[in-house]
Amino acid sequence: MWRMERFGAFSRRGIGTIVPKRWRDAAERELKGRRDVNELWKTSPAGVSMNPVYSGEGKGEELPGEFPYTRGVYSTMYTNRPWTIRQYAGFATARESNKFYKEGLAGGVRGLSVAFDLATHRGYDSDHERVTDDVGAAGVAIDTVEDMKELFDGIPLDTVSVSMTMNGAVLPVLAFFIASAKEAGVSPSSLSGTIQNDILKEFMVRNTYIYPPEPSLRIISDIMGYCSNHMPKFNTISVSGYHMQEAGADAVTELGFTLADGLEYLHCAKQAGLEIDSIAPRCSFFFGIGMDFYAEVAKLRAARRLWARLVKENFPEAKKTQTFQLRTHCQTSGYSLTSEDPYNNVVRTTVEALAAVFGGTQSLHTNALDEAIALPTNFSARIARNTQLILQQETGIPNVADPWGGSYMMEALTDELESRAQMLIREVNEFGGMSKSIYEGWPKRRIEEFSARRQARIDSGEEVVIGVNKHKVQDQDGKDDSREDKLKSRVPVRIVDTRSVRSEQMEKLKSVRSSRNNDQVASALERVSARPPRSLNPRSVSPEWRRFRKTHLILALRILRSFQIRLAASGGDNLLEACVHAGEVRCTLGEISSAMEDVWGRHRASTGLVGGVYGREYSHGDEVSKVLELTRSFETRTGRRPRLLVVKLGQDGHDRGAKIIASGFSDLGFDVDIGPLFQTPAEAARQALESDVHVVGISSLAAAHRTSVPELISEVRRGGGEDMTFILGGVVPEDDFAQLKKQGVDMIFGPGTNVVNAAEKVLRHLVEVKQVAR
Repeated sequence: MWRMERFGAFSRRGIGTIVPKRWRDAAERELKGRRDVNELWKTSPAGVSMNPVYSGEGKGEELPGEFPYTRGVYSTMYTNRPWTIRQYAGFATARESNKFYKEGLAGGVRGLSVAFDLATHRGYDSDHERVTDDVGAAGVAIDTVEDMKELFDGIPLDTVSVSMTMNGAVLPVLAFFIASAKEAGVSPSSLSGTIQNDILKEFMVRNTYIYPPEPSLRIISDIMGYCSNHMPKFNTISVSGYHMQEAGADAVTELGFTLADGLEYLHCAKQAGLEIDSIAPRCSFFFGIGMDFYAEVAKLRAARRLWARLVKENFPEAKKTQTFQLRTHCQTSGYSLTSEDPYNNVVRTTVEALAAVFGGTQSLHTNALDEAIALPTNFSARIARNTQLILQQETGIPNVADPWGGSYMMEALTDELESRAQMLIREVNEFGGMSKSIYEGWPKRRIEEFSARRQARIDSGEEVVIGVNKHKVQDQDGKDDSREDKLKSRVPVRIVDTRSVRSEQMEKLKSVRSSRNNDQVASALERVSARPPRSLNPRSVSPEWRRFRKTHLILALRILRSFQIRLAASGGDNLLEACVHAGEVRCTLGEISSAMEDVWGRHRASTGLVGGVYGREYSHGDEVSKVLELTRSFETRTGRRPRLLVVKLGQDGHDRGAKIIASGFSDLGFDVDIGPLFQTPAEAARQALESDVHVVGISSLAAAHRTSVPELISEVRRGGGEDMTFILGGVVPEDDFAQLKKQGVDMIFGPGTNVVNAAEKVLRHLVEVKQVAR
């Protein structure tokens, strides 16, 4: 009894039970009289009293909502309002995506996040010859304002915030959004949401760029300028670390490069004459959340603190509180999802979501369990959404702001991540800034090295992935079953008929082009590219708009010499404003993009691989030696090493898997060629034949494999490459395996494939099946 009383007395006077008055005052200011601050104190089902915030009661201790915002950008955080559930979605047509969005809003989603298809990302209309297999596959197809109107039909854009992941074709997409809202009676000033508009990371990892870096940065300035004047509730940029993490970056690299990108954009805006206090508050961030739980929580805390200090140091003129606050959206990892035993992914996503919430995110997307296999179904999307609803409404987690504050472990981890990220940013600055660093290519190389190193750790079992390298699915005899049809627990998948979607989009394009005023279209496109208007024959404004201008060479050369893009601060015509007008008169996305492409050109990135990293990191040297011996034997018998061509078909720029295979196979004794991004099947076939490769490896992450891979194989066969081996890797549903193999695919490797094992299988296939080295 004595011990019980003693323990109870100690608990009642425990550290942190008194809420500081300054926090209460700040909370009352945030609540603005909408509710009583005392309502933030809760009692658990067990009868335990819960304060909305805990602290060590020291006078100098930082609280949530206080500079440098380690513990959160708001004093009340989720105790007043939980994070926004913002599920990233979009597929096929605007009509189908609209239905999906409405179902989500009815089910508890509070904000929309739009995924666009790869044709849209890369600035092509759906009828362009280079996007035959990309329309509607990995997002919604948008060609004109009419598509955007259909996408948001019946959705109140003055009350629902919309986030759009768009970078390359950011001008026409944002312009169509603004124009469609205006035609629905919603003014630009009433629109809330975010446009990603983060082009620097595209040159590092994601590759959905269109124009070279310099004009791309000028586009960002124009968007910032327009939104500063017309869209006060809209975030003009979302600086993304998510795609760096998906490409292989560790927490320090993601944090350092993301904040360095953010600084570059603010300097860009300042050079354009924009005020930091009008731009920085609407610069948001986007981080990936992986399975390293504690590090992910600390990463978000360190990001807020470091950003506040960097802004204060670099922009002494900044005055507004919001200028120093890092607000972020988060998304659970796609890379951590496995096609093997995919129901395990529900647990992975839940753990990652919990880390994002404990880290203090403002909004969150939770990935669906089947995204390592195909686009999410309605069932898997509902589970992903409900994961957040359960965290919000069943756990009591939102009842306390920054519960990790004061934890010895968490504070130490936060300090270390901040310090190491700061060192990386200093390295970037010494190199001349992020733009110059990206131009030289070292950030991309660093990320690719981390990616290869981590893959080697997973393949060797040093880093555990349940169901992939430990506790695998077993057969009836208790042995690991490696057969393709047994490794995966079958789940239903969403299949998009891209050819059907493309056909529908082409009909809609034809309708728009036949009903618009082509003189207005010509004038609008001239304004976009800053040249004098001229009359235009209706046939000239089409997917062949580029070809038309090539027939008017003198005019084109004059345009190229005279064109100078005008920034918002210069007093000239703002590009976004010009694109809004172009959308209103029904210029297409491809026409607007082409108008600028003819002036700036289309960026073409060099390709390469990081050699030696995978082989050094792989811990089972005997397995590597075994494969190297096979490649040496192959070379002895044939007079040359086995040669592999790694290709990406269509507009899918996600190349992590392709780079890992290229680097790993190179370290295992293969001669490896990497094709340029965005090849057509015919272009890839020509390269394979000219290089006389033994193996063509196709990486597919956007569902184009159903049509593009058979086309590639047919092209190679017609060119005389009957003996070539074809391997396919990436996101490939099991239901496609049989048909693909019937069409000539020899082997299929999904996410979680061990690179060393894959190389051995390919070598044995060449020798035993193709009999190349017999």
